[in-house]
Amino acid sequence: MDNEKKYFVHNLAVVDEGCEIGEGTKIWHFSHVQKGAKIGKKCVLGQNVNVANNVEIGNYVKIQNNVSVYEGVTLEDYVFCGPSMVFTNILDPRCKYPQVGAEFYINTLVKEGASLGANSTIVCGHTIGKAAFVGAGAVVTKDVPDFALVVGNPARIVGWVSEAGKKLKFDENGIAFCEKSGKKYKFENNLVRETE
Repeated sequence: MDNEKKYFVHNLAVVDEGCEIGEGTKIWHFSHVQKGAKIGKKCVLGQNVNVANNVEIGNYVKIQNNVSVYEGVTLEDYVFCGPSMVFTNILDPRCKYPQVGAEFYINTLVKEGASLGANSTIVCGHTIGKAAFVGAGAVVTKDVPDFALVVGNPARIVGWVSEAGKKLKFDENGIAFCEKSGKKYKFENNLVRETE
């Protein structure tokens, strides 16, 4: 770790000038952080990760090997991106009719604590809710609510998970408790929220 910078960059990684990187973050070999990117503290970028221009990444984010976070994608705190998962930022790409520049990109937001499984694909223009869990190989084509567990192509809700990622089992009153997180959840109006 560079004592002056207070974060670690492997000697085979590239970090462009004009990036902001938080204390304790680690950027591993063959990764590239492009100009204008902002990465919070104590993040881990695995091998062969690309963070595009002007991307914003929160604190404690873990991005596994072979992931490209394209311009227009925002990752809030504690987001997990599994190996080789895919973001997009244009809905109708054509080489003959290039769409280059931020004005063409469609934004995607991944909220705090969400997990995106290995080889999943997030089609741009959608929001992945707080603590949502996208299963391995799923293709997300619409917004995912907070605490939802989605799988398949196209991704569909098959259950609900706690902040700690444990599957929730609701009683007759629509209440579930997660022993790992110590939190209680309420199911109503086809959505889940934390409750007292």
